[in-house]
Amino acid sequence: MRSFYPFLLAAVIAILPVSAHSQQRPQQPMSTAQQPEQPIEEMPTTVHPDAGEKKRPTDTDPFMGVPALPSGKTSMIGGTVSKIDGVHNKMNVKIFGKGGQWDLAFDERTHFYRDGVETTFENVKKGDRVYVDTMLDGHRILARNVRVVTNTGPANARGQVTSYGDGMIEIRDDLSSRPVRFQVTSDTRVQRDGHTASLADVREGSLITVQFLPEKENRGVAKTITVVAAPGENFTFAGKVTHLDLRAGLLAIENRTDSKTYDIAFDREHNLPSNLMVGSNVKVAAIFDGKQYKASQIDVASSAR
Repeated sequence: MRSFYPFLLAAVIAILPVSAHSQQRPQQPMSTAQQPEQPIEEMPTTVHPDAGEKKRPTDTDPFMGVPALPSGKTSMIGGTVSKIDGVHNKMNVKIFGKGGQWDLAFDERTHFYRDGVETTFENVKKGDRVYVDTMLDGHRILARNVRVVTNTGPANARGQVTSYGDGMIEIRDDLSSRPVRFQVTSDTRVQRDGHTASLADVREGSLITVQFLPEKENRGVAKTITVVAAPGENFTFAGKVTHLDLRAGLLAIENRTDSKTYDIAFDREHNLPSNLMVGSNVKVAAIFDGKQYKASQIDVASSAR
């Protein structure tokens, strides 16, 4: 028996390490067919920065990017900057004439130009003369392009002289009905009936056109003054009647000589030609009384219908 126990003990000791070793030994990788299916969240994958969909450009990012310009029509306005707020991205423009004041918004989509050179809103100042392309963006008016103009070319105005002296001439502008002042210098040219005239031909009550260089709001330097009519002068108009108001005693005629339309007043108490109507070809003798052209004789051409 003593010889049997040592042999049995040795066999048990030899078996135990093998069994323990077999339980602790890492298993060899199975083939793909043998691997058990694991849940997706337990199968990590390596992500490379340049793999898959690339990062979207900033201008299309829904949170940090610049939105696309709204669709719709663009309207251009002109006026003078009365206020610009770079903190809230707002600009107030006083529209030329009687257009009132517009509140405009601007952002990264807005382009600013100063005399044709692109710049930023910091270079737009109060009092600048601007032309703005505008469009509706929701409930606000967005400035798409803002063009500051400081080097403007000659412009034209037409009206009746209300005062003249001390190197300044003032007219009541036909379009805006506002008084507009111009500076007269030694370089200012005067024309009348297609010929060179002098400043003595410019009198109060005269109708004139002025070609001028804008300098400031409501003021410019007159380059050329053309005397159209002076009080007491006689004129002859010939052309087609485009408007006739018997109640107001007023007709409009498209003058063949210069292709312009003139308003001519007539006395309703005098007998008018019975065949006078819109479309009639007429010849009108009139006098400029310092306020308007007033007809002294109206003749309807025999061929008029």
